[in-house]
Amino acid sequence: MKPPSKDLLFEAETPLGFRVCVTKSYWDFIVRVKHPVMAGHEKDVRNTLEHPEEIRRSKADPSVYLFYKTQRKGRWVCAVSKAVKEEGFLITAYPTDTIKTGEKIWPR
Repeated sequence: MKPPSKDLLFEAETPLGFRVCVTKSYWDFIVRVKHPVMAGHEKDVRNTLEHPEEIRRSKADPSVYLFYKTQRKGRWVCAVSKAVKEEGFLITAYPTDTIKTGEKIWPR
């Protein structure tokens, strides 16, 4: 096990048995470049990874998972993560009004 990075924002243990590490610098990239609307929603993303209502496998990459948790009626937080063995990383996170197609893998 490697020592925690000083840049680590949070780690989340997923129901699929892998841990997702998110650094402060990468989170800053997500909220500045990819999805500014997610600024201040770090806890929501961590909660989505740890306690999702649904997880789907990406149709494009079988090692990418989309974690969904209701934000409010008709809206979800989606946290997209890639897993390599027991380690994972956050690709992006965004609010959505649609759960993407793809194989539902959790809960079964």
